[in-house]
Amino acid sequence: MKIGIIGAGNIGGNLTRRLTALGHAVSVANSRGPHTLTALAEETGATPVPVAEAAKGAEVVIVTVPLKAVPDLPAGLLDGAAEGVAVIDTGNYYPQQRDGRIAAIEDEGQVESRWSERHIGHPVIKAFNGTYAQDLLDRPRPAGDPERMALPVAGDDTAAKEKVRALIEELGFDTVDAGGIDDSWRQQPGTPVYGLQAGAEAVQKALAEAPKERPTDFRG
Repeated sequence: MKIGIIGAGNIGGNLTRRLTALGHAVSVANSRGPHTLTALAEETGATPVPVAEAAKGAEVVIVTVPLKAVPDLPAGLLDGAAEGVAVIDTGNYYPQQRDGRIAAIEDEGQVESRWSERHIGHPVIKAFNGTYAQDLLDRPRPAGDPERMALPVAGDDTAAKEKVRALIEELGFDTVDAGGIDDSWRQQPGTPVYGLQAGAEAVQKALAEAPKERPTDFRG
């Protein structure tokens, strides 16, 4: 597939490494410009592009930028994407550590990915947000392996969700349907599933046990 990745930090960089190794055509962008991605491009064969061009022709677009940077993404970001594009949001709200206080999340109770998709202007699939970046390189396992990790995936668009789940399974991880975007608070920072390195049964249990109240560390 043609895949666009916006953000080349730990998660974005390692997804670029893994997806190019699987044979996907990856375009990667960051806020600092394509010239800063030369080393990653030489390592992986990915194509560095400006953010505004990252989604061009893409069947999957991965948005992996700090939450506070989502409103600064270019307008019409997805205008040139393939029909039926699946947009993955890996974002987390870290008000004290990074993002500052976001009133729509704190006061109106919007879940992180609902807030993000309203700025992006397209439904999103929440995935990879609680995954350690290094696990993307070190923890893939073949299907049926008892040590294969499972990742929660939330989203409202059934077809897009299935496309994302298939991609994650290709990467070497099982998936668990975590419900719609309004349910994705169950995988936000501070919940039992966040950072969990376990199989599908444990992930399902952790999602079910998630408390609705956001922990103090993740409130502004």
